[in-house]
Amino acid sequence: MALNIKIHKADNRGKADYGWLKARYSFSFANYFDPLRERFGVLRVLNDDIIDGGGGFDTHPHNNMEIITIPLKGALEHRDSMGNSSVIREGEIQYMSAGIGVQHSERNFSDSEPINLLQLWIFPKTKNTKPLYDQINLEGKRIQNSIQTIVSPEGGKDIIKINQDAWLSLLNSDAGLKHKYELHKPDNGLFVFVIEGETVIGANIARHRDSVEIKGVEEITLTINAPSKLLLIEVPED
Repeated sequence: MALNIKIHKADNRGKADYGWLKARYSFSFANYFDPLRERFGVLRVLNDDIIDGGGGFDTHPHNNMEIITIPLKGALEHRDSMGNSSVIREGEIQYMSAGIGVQHSERNFSDSEPINLLQLWIFPKTKNTKPLYDQINLEGKRIQNSIQTIVSPEGGKDIIKINQDAWLSLLNSDAGLKHKYELHKPDNGLFVFVIEGETVIGANIARHRDSVEIKGVEEITLTINAPSKLLLIEVPED
């Protein structure tokens, strides 16, 4: 497969403003639809949400979806039909495998301060499984200037186990460094989301909230131009 790199600028993402919720969508979602931006392989959703104090999503259902939530600022209160009740804060990662079906609610834990979070939906490898929940805390465990796996098919210490041949990693890097990412499976693609900073991938300069789709490679070099935080999402292409 030939190398294929596409950059998607932050301002071209879908947009929604519900008053209490301001959202940017990397892929078609809710009232935003772009036939060219429906998914990247099995990565179906990457939403960048800002929820006002006291706001949130009331109880609603999911099935056959792997859902990962990453708070960037603030704290999120979660309750679900499996009996889980928790608060997810900056520095923590939440995982819910909806399987045959689960209901949950998500609300800003603060009545006054907004929360900013990323939420990803990934199609599962095996459908109709038992719903699962997991949560990890990376506070004090972040590795500067190194690609740190946070989700994988096998799981591990401070790594969530996912029902898919997918790997999620975080990279917090100083400027002036280069990092090589080696894909775990030859048929996987890599989706790079720039949480903050600036990086060069191929001939593309990606900045704050830009994303880059990469296919047809076994490894890719990330050149960091400014202090950066990146989310690396490796998923099957089909």
